[in-house]
Amino acid sequence: MRTEVDVVVIGAGIVGAATALALTRAGSRVAVLDRTRPNTAGSGTTAGNLHIQTIHTRRPGQGTAVDVEQLLPLQKSTSTLWNTLNETVPGLGLNRCGGFMVAETEEQVHALITKHRWERAAGIPTEVLSGDEARQALPLLGPSIQAATWCPWDGFAEPDLAGPAMLRQAVAEGATVHPSTPVTGLTRKDDVWNVLAGDESWFAPAVIDVAGPWMAPIAAMAGISLDLVPTSLQMHSLSAEPRTLEVLVQHVGEGMSIKQDRAGRLVLGGGWPAGEFHDTDAALTRLDSTDGNLAQVRRILPTLGQKRLLDTWTGPVVTTPDEMPVTGEIDGAAGLFVAGGTYSFTFAPLWGHILTELVRGGKPELDISAFSPDRLVHLTTH
Repeated sequence: MRTEVDVVVIGAGIVGAATALALTRAGSRVAVLDRTRPNTAGSGTTAGNLHIQTIHTRRPGQGTAVDVEQLLPLQKSTSTLWNTLNETVPGLGLNRCGGFMVAETEEQVHALITKHRWERAAGIPTEVLSGDEARQALPLLGPSIQAATWCPWDGFAEPDLAGPAMLRQAVAEGATVHPSTPVTGLTRKDDVWNVLAGDESWFAPAVIDVAGPWMAPIAAMAGISLDLVPTSLQMHSLSAEPRTLEVLVQHVGEGMSIKQDRAGRLVLGGGWPAGEFHDTDAALTRLDSTDGNLAQVRRILPTLGQKRLLDTWTGPVVTTPDEMPVTGEIDGAAGLFVAGGTYSFTFAPLWGHILTELVRGGKPELDISAFSPDRLVHLTTH
């Protein structure tokens, strides 16, 4: 079976969904292929935070620090796009509740002040509070908090709602979605890509690889070696009464986030490592990550630290050697685009917007040269 479209999107997670929607709204004929069911890998298992103010530079166990200052223009832009999507996509599950970033040491307080200066320069509103001011604003905070920054643009999106809502809207506006359709071949001839999946072929001048932890294997089918490493992170949830915590709380120096979702659960994230990544099964949970994450809550939000642990789960992500995002067209493989890495959930609307501009021959307003896939690529044989 042969199908001709303008763009094939490989991966139906949140980045794929946002990209399909943006492309469809720009007038492209789009087919989305997914190896299993949409939103069942990283996008559906993430904590779902929207990182608008700068966060910690290292998740637990991470070696290379994220250049967080460089990401701020992207965070401002994606914040605006999330608002636009919330007006045009039913059931997005967006909650712009605002968020506190807390500090417990003098060094961390200095980091708060420095990042506040960067945020102000980037046009992101944050306010620096003393420990007492922070506790007055959020009495749940513990006595170890020396200072905090408040950002009204912070928040989260419900991971089980956001990506599927965008994908449904893309389909409603003309895209086609093909679940349980793993790609088995990717070749190019006469400026057209042939995407093979089982007995079916999709032909398109542009292919977008947004397969998350499976981005590198997809690119390898086209003879491209991407220096990407899949890994798995761990999340937790605690019981709580409704409206116990109505903001997002994160730590400037440690991997830690907590907020309350629509089901009333306190959801803990922050990039704590799970067991080894598996290609087909969820990674195993790690007791040391559970203990470490819960110890943070007991210290930073003592009352919440006494809540009952409800659940622990893991989800895959893809990482780059420099821990920065990757987005753009691959040099030497015209018409093949990628996007993913750090902040993928937060940046999904932005990547969709930028990829749409690139596919249609435009130049993005934001300078994304530092995030080019070329830094991660070397050609192999077909």
